[in-house]
Amino acid sequence: MNIIKAQEMQEGDGVTVRRLFPFQRDRLVADPFVLWDDFTIGAGCGFPTHAHRGFEAITYLFSGTMNHADNLGNNSTVTAGGAQRFTAGKGTQHSEMPGDDGDTRGIQLWINLPKSLKDIEPDYQQVNAADIPEKTQNGVTIREIVGEHSPVRLKTPVRYNEVRMNADSTYKVNVANEMQGVIYLQDGEVSVNDNKLKVGEALQLSGNDMVVILAEKNSRLMIALGTPHHEAVRLTGGFVD
Repeated sequence: MNIIKAQEMQEGDGVTVRRLFPFQRDRLVADPFVLWDDFTIGAGCGFPTHAHRGFEAITYLFSGTMNHADNLGNNSTVTAGGAQRFTAGKGTQHSEMPGDDGDTRGIQLWINLPKSLKDIEPDYQQVNAADIPEKTQNGVTIREIVGEHSPVRLKTPVRYNEVRMNADSTYKVNVANEMQGVIYLQDGEVSVNDNKLKVGEALQLSGNDMVVILAEKNSRLMIALGTPHHEAVRLTGGFVD
């Protein structure tokens, strides 16, 4: 199990992100996932209209609001705890702009489309916070952003959860044989199978891994697991071919 560390950089119009992957030296860290940006967007900044192709993306918010407008005619705003999913397919254009009050924080995750689906029609879905399944047990709250009980729909089998842990609580993750992915520490302090994770770091997971997470203080983690496509990827700006 490798630990990878996000790198801070600027994207869009004045947006600061902690980018977990990709890096120039390692284009595909966790197939089928292509890009992971932990973003903070201040008022007046954002992502004006730009183009995408060849993948799906989920924007999940911890705080603030995000407006999505695209050339398909969609124009909607998601609030904290909600998600926006777009399928770029053969090509789409959109903008992502925050509200005017305070910072907007969240994660944008790109999921590769297999070559057989690169030319599908683009699509968009918004899921509000109240519609994302949530359960709490033994000091651990799990929000199922993508999975069996979530309304968010992708073309690739994915499990994607926000996990909030009270100090001294534990949480076990069993990785299915056909999946791989990451555990990312958004806030707090945890150990995963005795590996200490710092904010902005992630532990890579592969099939049949079993890990125990111990929260040393109140913490928030993101866990993303997906079935790899095992296909070569060329990432050029907003295009994944």
